[in-house]
Amino acid sequence: MNRTIQTFIDRLIESRDQTALQQSMADVAKALSLSSFAYLGLSKKEGDVPKLISTYPPGWTTHYLQRRYQELDPVVRQAIIHARPFWWGPGSGAPIRSDAERELFEEAGRFGIRHGYTIPIHDNRGETAIITFATDTNRAGFERSIRERGNVLEVIAWYFHAHARQKLTPDRLIDGVTLSQREHECLEWSSQGKSIADIGVILGISRRTAAFHLDNVRAKLGVRTICQAVARLAQSNSQRK
Repeated sequence: MNRTIQTFIDRLIESRDQTALQQSMADVAKALSLSSFAYLGLSKKEGDVPKLISTYPPGWTTHYLQRRYQELDPVVRQAIIHARPFWWGPGSGAPIRSDAERELFEEAGRFGIRHGYTIPIHDNRGETAIITFATDTNRAGFERSIRERGNVLEVIAWYFHAHARQKLTPDRLIDGVTLSQREHECLEWSSQGKSIADIGVILGISRRTAAFHLDNVRAKLGVRTICQAVARLAQSNSQRK
């Protein structure tokens, strides 16, 4: 198990695009005997298309987004309201309240998505993401795998969200100053209270390299301390909301 998780983290660190992120999660899901997954990153801006990374059938994910099913999906609704992971599917989860919801589940079932386990993520930036592991008919084996590894899956979900959020964010501008991806990553982790040593471990770089990137951030932003740089980042993020 430890080797599987370490490989997953290494793959996340090396990922540079959505395809690589998808493969890292697909590989760890397969290693844990879980058939498919979906990551849905919800935007706080009305009308924005959510970020979707998954191994669900492409026909279903395209249809889901085109029909804006995230706006009526009971699984999404429950994940937005509640922070704890939950089961869903026939015989579990929130009851279906409308014909539209029933149609959604019936359509998903035709693509082999009938039962699932969803992990809501509410991060310190006020963003919400949803990671779901789903299956078709092998429910007993699926539930056993989830119950045996529930805590591990939560850690995996949070790690995946952190890297997806950083690597799929196109704008690394702070007050008109462009940071490199690595500089932005180091500053983001610093804003979450991580030490330079912690940042090095998370990003798979040396402590000295992490410190080098943060020194570049200070120089580019014209500030004396990382705390001041973090404050500039927070102000920039609030202006984009």
